[in-house]
Amino acid sequence: MQKQVKTHSFHIPVMGLAYTVDSPIKVAKYGISSVISIVDDFLIEKMNEYYSNKFKLPYNEISTKVEDYRAKRITSYLNTVDTIVKQKFENLKKSFEDKSEEIDKYIDLLPDFSELKQNFTKKFENYNLKEDALHWINNNLKAGSIDVNIMTKLDKPNFKKNEQLPSEFNDAHAALRGFANSNLESSIILSAGMNPRLYSYFENFEDFFPNENDFLKKKIILKVSDYRSALIQGKFLAKKGLWVSEYRIESGLNCGGHAFASDGYLLGPILEEFKNHKEALITDVHNILKSALESKGKHIPNAPLELNITVQGGVGTADEHEFLLENYNVDSVGWGTPFLLVPEATTVDAPTIKTLSIAKEKDLYLSNVSPLGVPFNSLNGNTNDDIRNLRISENKPGSSCPKKFLALGTDENGKPLCTASRKFQSQKLEELEAKNLDTVDYEKQKELITDKTCLCEGLSNAALLNYNIEKKGENQGVAICPGPNMAYFDKEISLAEMVQHIYGKTNVISHKNRPHMFIKELAMYVDYFSNKVNEVKHSYTMKQQKYLKTFQKNMIEGMDYYQQLFSTFEFNKELLLNDLHKLKDDFFNIQIPVLEKA
Repeated sequence: MQKQVKTHSFHIPVMGLAYTVDSPIKVAKYGISSVISIVDDFLIEKMNEYYSNKFKLPYNEISTKVEDYRAKRITSYLNTVDTIVKQKFENLKKSFEDKSEEIDKYIDLLPDFSELKQNFTKKFENYNLKEDALHWINNNLKAGSIDVNIMTKLDKPNFKKNEQLPSEFNDAHAALRGFANSNLESSIILSAGMNPRLYSYFENFEDFFPNENDFLKKKIILKVSDYRSALIQGKFLAKKGLWVSEYRIESGLNCGGHAFASDGYLLGPILEEFKNHKEALITDVHNILKSALESKGKHIPNAPLELNITVQGGVGTADEHEFLLENYNVDSVGWGTPFLLVPEATTVDAPTIKTLSIAKEKDLYLSNVSPLGVPFNSLNGNTNDDIRNLRISENKPGSSCPKKFLALGTDENGKPLCTASRKFQSQKLEELEAKNLDTVDYEKQKELITDKTCLCEGLSNAALLNYNIEKKGENQGVAICPGPNMAYFDKEISLAEMVQHIYGKTNVISHKNRPHMFIKELAMYVDYFSNKVNEVKHSYTMKQQKYLKTFQKNMIEGMDYYQQLFSTFEFNKELLLNDLHKLKDDFFNIQIPVLEKA
């Protein structure tokens, strides 16, 4: 299949629940692709009402009393976004006739090396017929993709009158159905690991299978942290006749949101492995796909469908962006965290933007606040933490937990229960009291319980604040989850400035000592490994020893790879090698405990 020409070499990944919930409405008309989280159907319903009113589109409320309301809310909002983006894009194309600045902005945002930009310049230097110009614009300009994201782990069961509903009404299943039933021609990004039952559910929707023209109306993107995971998941889906159109590689630690640390695998070596094995991956998975489609009696493509490799996590300069594209042949680079300071692209409330802009390295850290039990990127001074701490000081820890998207445990009646909920924390604190621990141990255990905070509300509230949308229930403040890269961006940025920064036309970073993205990730993994070693010092097992040794081996191989890579650089070679050697020394000073023989 002929590879589609991309308008831009970057995309805006999903961020939080609110931060990119309407990004396509803001940036898709300029050819920029972005990703909507479809976890929170309550927020989505409010955004649907807001934008339907704003653009004078029909809106019918979908209440929780409607059967399958979650999927229907998601479908309705995605259709609204699709309608608005198409309308705005058509207006942009027509703006050529009116000589307005919109079409000029579209072209100006493109990188200078863009074939599209060069063709536009040549075409319209001396165009004679307006009809010819409009024909070229209609055939060549494209809107950005309206992609969606679901975390596969967030698939809790749902109930109706105390009776558990079938698995297709689980949270992730319903979100998938909401996307599948929408009008969109775009992709769904699956993150947070493999969910076999959810993956099997894709087979119910024809849009995920190639038609007689080898066209996929809806595509699957897997967010992965290493090649082996990509191969396993790609083959699993291919056996069901489902093609993965993109593997989106994300740094395990140098990213925003939840940090799914790898076993010491570093981003550079991971990208190298994808680069070296991409063709084998395509061939292997294509052969499995053909057999599966044949057994289902579906159309079988003669040649492999298009497959993209993209990367995200910690990129912050034009040099890094270009290096990733050129050295690893990736198709697009995700820029997430810096866009939190771009109101033209994302939705962040003004007080939080201010807090982000003054954040230093020490203000950005991995916390234990997530009910998922996974390290979570946090920001000092966020109002969600302030409210949680106030409740703890008043002996009223926990949240009322109205949405329960992260309620992955169960109570005594088998109902979903979240570790950030008031009910859970009250129960655990009562049990803790009964243990009669000394003060130091008690406070440590108490902190582990009350640390968990309501992210369902915290990650969605910024949109409600930004658009003055009424909200019921107790206030949870705003939680935000930038990557450590935020420390090097210190002001609100316009869309044009941000895109020019990505393409090297300007520089919005004033910080003089920003580390290279590979060095920053390596430093984080050295710290992570040190913490893991400290955790097991008093209770060491054979399993833990195996984990630490595997982690250590992968890190050593990764650092050897960087030694060779940085030695080939023309610029900053000495600085990078010095940074690498310092981190190597730090790493080799971490001693894995010796397991005593029985």
